[in-house]
Amino acid sequence: MRITQSLFDRLLPSLPDGKITGIHIGLYWTAVTVEVDGDVRCGLAATVSDEDHHYTSEPAVPRAGRLLDLSARELTGLVHSAYLPEVSVGLAAVNALLPRLSDLWVNLHSKEVLARLGADKTVAMVGHFPFVHELRPRVGKLWVLEQNPQDGDLPASSAPEIIPQADVVAITAMTLLNRTFDELIALCRPGVPVLVIGPTTPLSPILFELGATILSGAVVEHPESVLRGLEQGANFHQLRQMGVRLVSMSAQPIPT
Repeated sequence: MRITQSLFDRLLPSLPDGKITGIHIGLYWTAVTVEVDGDVRCGLAATVSDEDHHYTSEPAVPRAGRLLDLSARELTGLVHSAYLPEVSVGLAAVNALLPRLSDLWVNLHSKEVLARLGADKTVAMVGHFPFVHELRPRVGKLWVLEQNPQDGDLPASSAPEIIPQADVVAITAMTLLNRTFDELIALCRPGVPVLVIGPTTPLSPILFELGATILSGAVVEHPESVLRGLEQGANFHQLRQMGVRLVSMSAQPIPT
């Protein structure tokens, strides 16, 4: 069974029921707001689009205008949709419904976690994050695998060769949206620290059961201002200033 499928098969039934109060598909980020036992929560996921639908009559979101008619469980089920923007909606709904395990969160950026774990070691990072240039001198060696390689990156197709050599592996949560997570985590050597990073990351211990050791994601603390910015095209740097906090949680102590 595919690991990504297994993740959602385990994760979705564990979620509490809730009332979906808003669905917002922004230029870069998708957000879902939900009410659970009187508590309003907001979950984020990167907006993934299919450019082919831009120029055809086939809709990218077939139920656009009717998504609020879905129950919370139906909305989270969109993680299995064949339509990429609906997958983003589904994962944002998952992140909104996840229990807030605040006692397990530490205010630590994934860049700092990787710097601590990767000191004098070889790090493989799937996805070119903005902090790559800052991280590179702080670790022994850094390989960056990217579908659209920038200077110094390796093509994503090099993953089967590169990841098994790494002492530390960081996998962007975008792989949960494009459904490559399972193949990538299967390439990691047993016992190697594996981070899942990015605001799309579900902050759930269920990911630890599948091989992840550290989750570095985001918590929306001020939904109103974050949603306003998201709807007006804000990137993640802007959303952080509007009320998003970066947190990490671990299956084992994070090195200090």
